[in-house]
This record gives sequence, structure tokens and C-alpha cells, in this order.
Amino acid sequence: MGEVWFYHLERASLNETLPSLLEKTLQKGWRALVRVGSQERLDSLDGLLWTYRDESFLPHGRFDSEDAERQPILLTLDADNANSAQILFLTDPSAAFDVEQFERVALVFDGNDQDSVAAARERWKEARSKDAAVSYWRQSEDGRWTKAG
Repeated sequence: MGEVWFYHLERASLNETLPSLLEKTLQKGWRALVRVGSQERLDSLDGLLWTYRDESFLPHGRFDSEDAERQPILLTLDADNANSAQILFLTDPSAAFDVEQFERVALVFDGNDQDSVAAARERWKEARSKDAAVSYWRQSEDGRWTKAG
């Protein structure tokens, strides 16, 4: 059973946070699967990962491309782990939550959206019921992630 890390967004948005988490994933030598809940979110993140910083981009692809299995970061609406990722990033409460397939699941949720907070609480309970190692991360005043639980 893998780990489940809950990232509570209070100071920064998903678009500000996800690229740096993905960079750390690639530095670790892992592949990432980013599972979203809508086509609109997938399109938005696809554009963001190409342009989030002037001096770099994050190599990625989409689940509906011919070479999805080769992508170091794969954006998907699908439940399959097509790129054999070690880590699953969940960006929407409606995205499928399967902790068994991955070494780590990172659930990134908006602390200003009560529906997202409620969904994260349910996912916490679900992960604990599956005996997953869970941890809760908050962003400090200086923007660093600190483990809070």
C-alpha cells in the first residue's frame, strides 16, 4: 500500500503549485499521472505545463495521444496508469481515487472551496480505511510545504 499525501492549498492556486510538485517528481526519477475531473481542466493544465515559466517547461503528454505510455507526466481523465507512473496527482474531487496502483498519491485540494475540503476529508477516511500511510501538508508563509500531520 502506498502513501497518500494531502496538499491543502491556502496561499497558492493549483496552477501555481502543481508545476513545482511535478518538477520534484521528475527530479526523483519518477513518472507522474495527473488525473483531472474535466476536459476543461485537462486542456488548461496542458497549456500551463508548456508555458508556466519562461525558461523551462515540463515534458508531458495527454492520455489521448499515440505515445501516452512514453510520457514522464501524463494528463488524463482516465483511470488507467498508461505511463506506469509511480505517483498519481489528483486535482479534482471527482477524479478516481485508487491508492493501490501507486507508490504515492498526492491529492491537491483548494482550501477555499468547501466542496473540495469535504471531498478531501472523505478521501482521508477512505485512505485510512485502506491502511495507507497518510500525511497532511500545508504551505507556510514563505511558500514552503510543511508536514502538519
